[in-house]
Amino acid sequence: MTRTSALRHSRMARLVVVGAVAVLALGAAGCSSKSTSNSAGSNLSIQPLAQLDKDGKEVPQSSNAAAANPASDGKDKCAPQTIAMAGPLTGGNANLGLNIVRGVKLAIDLHNKANPDCQVTVKQFDTEGDPQKATQVIPTIINDPSIVALIGPTFSGETKATGQILSDAGLLSLTPSATNVTLTQNGWKTFFRGLANDGVQGPTDAKYLAASGKYKKICVVQDDSDYGTGLAKTLNAGLGPLADASCAAQVKTGDKDFSATVSKLAAAKPDAIYYAGYYAEASPFVSQLRSGGVTATFVSDDGTKDEEFVKQAGDASKGALLSCPCAPSSDTFATQFKSDSGFDPGTYSVEGYDLATIVMKGIAAGNVTRPALVNYVRNYDGQGLAREYKWDATGELSNALIWMYEVK
Repeated sequence: MTRTSALRHSRMARLVVVGAVAVLALGAAGCSSKSTSNSAGSNLSIQPLAQLDKDGKEVPQSSNAAAANPASDGKDKCAPQTIAMAGPLTGGNANLGLNIVRGVKLAIDLHNKANPDCQVTVKQFDTEGDPQKATQVIPTIINDPSIVALIGPTFSGETKATGQILSDAGLLSLTPSATNVTLTQNGWKTFFRGLANDGVQGPTDAKYLAASGKYKKICVVQDDSDYGTGLAKTLNAGLGPLADASCAAQVKTGDKDFSATVSKLAAAKPDAIYYAGYYAEASPFVSQLRSGGVTATFVSDDGTKDEEFVKQAGDASKGALLSCPCAPSSDTFATQFKSDSGFDPGTYSVEGYDLATIVMKGIAAGNVTRPALVNYVRNYDGQGLAREYKWDATGELSNALIWMYEVK
């Protein structure tokens, strides 16, 4: 690249950063339910690369032909029932909650249309993904006797803050997204995780990156959330000497200026940078990396795997690798989802749909009290769109895999 073209490239990259920060500011002021667009990244999208086993090796996706159908046979009978969804519906990472609740609503709408004698409704509760806010919201759900089950909480921090009171209240808590390893180590009796945890994701990602042979030096950057710190811990352990401790860095949720971290990484010259955190920070971070001349492969996680990351970061997101314990959407599901909500499915949409379907199957089977639904899920074994759902005594799935995606 010539000096002139390099300067032009640098100016363009700085413009991307400014645009990304502006979008984030708008989101923080009041995130709407519809994603904003960014023409710089309009031709990019997050595409599935491969499903990975625990050794980081590619495995074929299992058939979902036998997936549970929320419409069932159209003969379900029940008194009107209510379930809740709790997660971020506004705020910087709202898309991750909105993806879920739209999946939940799709399952409910398909069920209700087919089963006029068994109607189910969902009450939505906005936690903004904030543990403190969640501690104020969850008691409201618990104290509503009409609610027989909860889809959520969404994030690990808010789940950690509320899991015990949900367990004490006997209310079923099915999370489609909270992945911190320790959540199932608290003795909670009503908590079930609908996807792989970070103890699977971190080592799987590490083995996948190591096996590629492309990355001899990886810098791990983490935010200060329970999710980011937990994932980084398992990732570092899996990477071993590939994770260079001298260029490891920590950032805070809500940060927008990453200049100090970018300078550190530019000096380190790694082959890859793994960011453990969410898209609200990952978007400006990758933009500032690129404008700072850092060309290392950007790798991140399910907290970043959202189209809003691409829209906010624009061309700086190109080539990013994003791992996720979430499954991609089939064409049929995507069509149904768009018709029902007006949006394309996103991260955790399929999981939200699957878990809501399981709850409705339990209701149709006559489990219309909180204890009955907990017992039903504890003994459940069935295929969903994303995976087979069968839980062990702690609330972990018996078998869960990771997907790797790429922005291209």
